[in-house]
Amino acid sequence: MKTHFLFPNSFKKIGCILFVPTMATILYIWLIDSSQLENLLEFKVFALYKTNILGASEYLVFIKNHLIDELLTILLMISLLFVGFSKTKSEDEMIEKIRYESLVWATYFNLFLLLFNTIFFYGLFYGNFIILNIFSQLLFFIIRFHYKIYQLNKATHDDE
Repeated sequence: MKTHFLFPNSFKKIGCILFVPTMATILYIWLIDSSQLENLLEFKVFALYKTNILGASEYLVFIKNHLIDELLTILLMISLLFVGFSKTKSEDEMIEKIRYESLVWATYFNLFLLLFNTIFFYGLFYGNFIILNIFSQLLFFIIRFHYKIYQLNKATHDDE
């Protein structure tokens, strides 16, 4: 069976190794103390577009920015991508079907969350949710996919 567009199985381990410290750091910043880590990695970076609090916009400028948010976002996206789209040890048609169904369910779930939050939440909370929405589809896909694989393995093992 050809498994197009999937990473080798070894990438799943890399994704897990990246995910744990990245998620721990993100949760630490959000829930405990954001001031200590946000001051790390301040650099002058190129911005295509920047809006200021007073409403003035700037184009094609260099700005000072704390890159910890961007770094954590990139690491989280890469780790979820590696975990979600790495081949299993025994990739077959059943695994492919489960992967496809999980991706469809994750898309439905993500769109439902987006619709629900667009209707019922406003302001800063909605903005924070939009940021979380970037990761929710991949995260739900990974959870459902691995749960279905677990169920398949358990059913196969029980039959023996």
